[in-house]
Amino acid sequence: MLKIDDLKVVLDAEAGLVRAIDGLSLAIRRGETFALVGESGCGKSMTALALMRLLPDNGGVAGGRVQLGEHDLLALPEASMRAVRGGRIGMIFQEPATSLNPVMRVGDQIVEAIEAHTDLRGAAARAKAIEWLGKVGIPEPARRIDEYPFRLSGGQKQRVMIAMTLACEPDFLIADEPTTALDVTIQAQILELLKRLQKEQGMGLLLITHDLAVVAGMAQQVALMYAGQIVELASAQEFFERPRHPYAQALLRALPDSAKRGEALTAIAGTVPPLHEAFTGCRFAPRCPRAWDECRSTPPALLPAGAAQVRCLLYRDTAAAAADAVPAAIPLRYEAPRVAAESRPLLQVRDLRVRFPIRRGLLQREHGAFVAVDGVSFEIPSGRTLALVGESGCGKTTTGKAIVQLLRHQARIEGQALFEGQDLFALEGEALRQARRSVQIVFQDPFGSLDPRMRVADILEEGLLALRPELDTAQRRERLQRLIDQIGLRPDWLQRYPHEFSGGQRQRIAIARALAVEPRLIVCDEPTSALDVSVQAQILNLLRELQRDTGVSYLFITHNIGVVEYIADRVAVMQRGRIEEQGSVDEVLGAPRSEYTRTLLAAVPRIALA
Repeated sequence: MLKIDDLKVVLDAEAGLVRAIDGLSLAIRRGETFALVGESGCGKSMTALALMRLLPDNGGVAGGRVQLGEHDLLALPEASMRAVRGGRIGMIFQEPATSLNPVMRVGDQIVEAIEAHTDLRGAAARAKAIEWLGKVGIPEPARRIDEYPFRLSGGQKQRVMIAMTLACEPDFLIADEPTTALDVTIQAQILELLKRLQKEQGMGLLLITHDLAVVAGMAQQVALMYAGQIVELASAQEFFERPRHPYAQALLRALPDSAKRGEALTAIAGTVPPLHEAFTGCRFAPRCPRAWDECRSTPPALLPAGAAQVRCLLYRDTAAAAADAVPAAIPLRYEAPRVAAESRPLLQVRDLRVRFPIRRGLLQREHGAFVAVDGVSFEIPSGRTLALVGESGCGKTTTGKAIVQLLRHQARIEGQALFEGQDLFALEGEALRQARRSVQIVFQDPFGSLDPRMRVADILEEGLLALRPELDTAQRRERLQRLIDQIGLRPDWLQRYPHEFSGGQRQRIAIARALAVEPRLIVCDEPTSALDVSVQAQILNLLRELQRDTGVSYLFITHNIGVVEYIADRVAVMQRGRIEEQGSVDEVLGAPRSEYTRTLLAAVPRIALA
């Protein structure tokens, strides 16, 4: 159905010509799910943009063919390509917040797509939009169709994007991180919907994701990318049961779960190399535990290895290919926390209620209120982590934003948030500014939370200038260099702008910004949702090390149960603005008492192939 031959994409950047995709070839059959996985910045999303001919202004296709049926997409005139986009090929973009028009109601945006690519018009198109909003799990679709994007949670915006794409019933779908912002129950619902559509319509699916559990449950074929090239190509069963490339083996060992609590996750040292450089050998060699001299001088081809293809010199002969198992890394067990937990909690949230006024009419008079958080209470001791889990829209992010005082002028907040005995809700002026030095937040949407006109160095330094004025220029620069190294970014990236990074790289910058001022408490709102597993392992190791060394506490808002099992001490499960159940990780995840918690855990995808 879709065939890509030797695709090459280049970007004209300040550092030189960037070879974002260097000779990619793959074929996807009708009704098949083909997963494209790999580290942030390896070229996955650029592949999708090249297929849709939506490359940035400084990018272009330098060679290759993209065949969809009888058409070469790269040779079509733009007028014909516009009919292909949305009609024959649909795309779910990685960041729904920047893909939706903020000044249009979500229903109008879905109707616009339906009318552009189908025969439906007017009321029939609107009815179709409501139907698809319901299919993707938006509650009260007939009412929410008239909402603006800013009134929806991150997961709800993602579902709107999915509804907009699938409502046109395309022949082929490119899904770029389609479940990143979704909780596990909605994720399961969306994935089941995609499977059903594939079966009914024979829809081909190119799934771009870093969630290997989703890949295991959805894909028939897997291609692992690294630095613009495919390094392993295999069936999903082969990939998970017998990963061959050292990079693939390291990724699977980096997955967090309860069995690895107290241990350092296997994080791959270093970062993806800059793609403007000329490569003389294997691109993974500087990070590979099995590399030898020839790896640094001889570029490997994509070689057959049993039922798979692998870009690695280990597979040039059968003797080496037989020895393709890398011994498991020796676990590095963490020491006991050096900063003991205090008897008095660092943060006490008591009976928190958050209400958003509902305004209507020309004069925007208030007509009632929407209760987003309804009587939430919990405690976080110093040096400990509380995970807040639940479905998208249940009030998790609102709880976090209320604690860090970001909703004062938007909502009515009742209750208390006692930080070391001081009520955060009662602070004003200089006292509030001092409290912000101790309480930081990592936002769910890194692109929306980073100033697009500021370089990374200025973004990271801004917090230090405002909240740590005692540091001089040399001390600030030293801290920035240390932060960049800790989160796995290269020092030369400090002078880049946010739009020059992938989604996962932007999330790492957002985490570094929160860590810069050395807070006592960090509200982490889906901090690893946009990260591939190797970088996720690196960040989780960093968060654990900081907690061990400094006693920092985390309110960890997430839908990734594997991360919860690994990093959290206690778990609180939210539903419809209230906490349904809370307790230790073993109590809540091992023996849940609430029916809702059991349903949530049943929807968690696991890597388990027959």
